[in-house]
Amino acid sequence: MDMPSEGGLDSVADATASALAAIGNRIREARLGRGMTLQAIAQVSGVSPSMLSLVERGRASPSIGSLIVIANALGITMSELVATPEVREDRLVVHSEDAPIVETAKHVVRRMLREDRERGVSVALNEYEAHTGSAERPISHEGFEYGFILEGQLTVEVDGISHQLKAGDLIAYDSRRQHKIWNHGGGKVRTLWFNLDRG
Repeated sequence: MDMPSEGGLDSVADATASALAAIGNRIREARLGRGMTLQAIAQVSGVSPSMLSLVERGRASPSIGSLIVIANALGITMSELVATPEVREDRLVVHSEDAPIVETAKHVVRRMLREDRERGVSVALNEYEAHTGSAERPISHEGFEYGFILEGQLTVEVDGISHQLKAGDLIAYDSRRQHKIWNHGGGKVRTLWFNLDRG
């Protein structure tokens, strides 16, 4: 397997820094546009004001779970924070190399394959490294989601009940239920995740 060159690693690091800065700016704009303080967002989302400040300044990489609860506190979807470019309606195919990528501090890589805001659906390929997940504690937010396991084994906890999923399994639940996604194993897990804005 070819290792990325030093220049390639630099470009990945630059892209990650740019993505984090864009997410932080989007959070700050949404918060100020609603006249909310960091403390108000912290109270609703459960993310500390100091962490929110770091995220807004592009100095910290939030987990997918944190992005979801921050977006929910702001009354928007997580995909609006990730600020992926809108795919043209006449574009039938999204090639893998064209899909925007966000890597969280928990080493979860989210590759946004399609963001259809008009229909309220997003499709993402998520990769969970060993002992990583969506959030440290269960979260809830608006919407509905379907998760399909492509490779590996994943634990999805919904309302305190753990569901062990393997390749080929599908899980579906209302996102308002408390949920947490975690890879407890030693290998990478790949999933295809569908999020609907409405339950």
